[in-house]
Amino acid sequence: MATPRSMRFSGRLAAAACGAILLASTLQIAAAAAKPAYAGPYVDASAYIHGEDQINAWYGMTWQLKRDFDDICGDTFCEGEYTNTEALRFSCSVHRTSGRIGMCLWVFAASDERIEPSTGKVVAQTQAWHCRTPLAPGTTLEELLAAVQGRSPLYAPLPGGRGSIFDGLVDCL
Repeated sequence: MATPRSMRFSGRLAAAACGAILLASTLQIAAAAAKPAYAGPYVDASAYIHGEDQINAWYGMTWQLKRDFDDICGDTFCEGEYTNTEALRFSCSVHRTSGRIGMCLWVFAASDERIEPSTGKVVAQTQAWHCRTPLAPGTTLEELLAAVQGRSPLYAPLPGGRGSIFDGLVDCL
């Protein structure tokens, strides 16, 4: 027959074992959640770029694209139904080993707000666009960055003679 002292020891041992099992299962779940669902060959351009020159070229291009768009917005794309149009993010998928671009996409959001005079309610119409950049197949990120370097990237001719990023916007917005 077990004594009260041995029952306390076995109770503590059982509690410690349960705690260890719970901790181990929690760690396994956390480790599984930290892994990407699928580690494919394409990554975001910001994860692909390396070295100070490429980093500066990529972020300089994306910053200048937004400025270029803001400069022309009022005279082109921002007239009409949606007068409040914002350039959101310019993204490219890049093959992690070859550097070839899978696709570049520039996302825009717009709204038009009006006041309901009888209620004071603000009514907003919203719209979003996903504008694909007209890149030639096989274009590398290095080729894209070289093509727009030192220029206004919105209007720079893209590698492969497919126009400019602006041309892609004309077809999209």
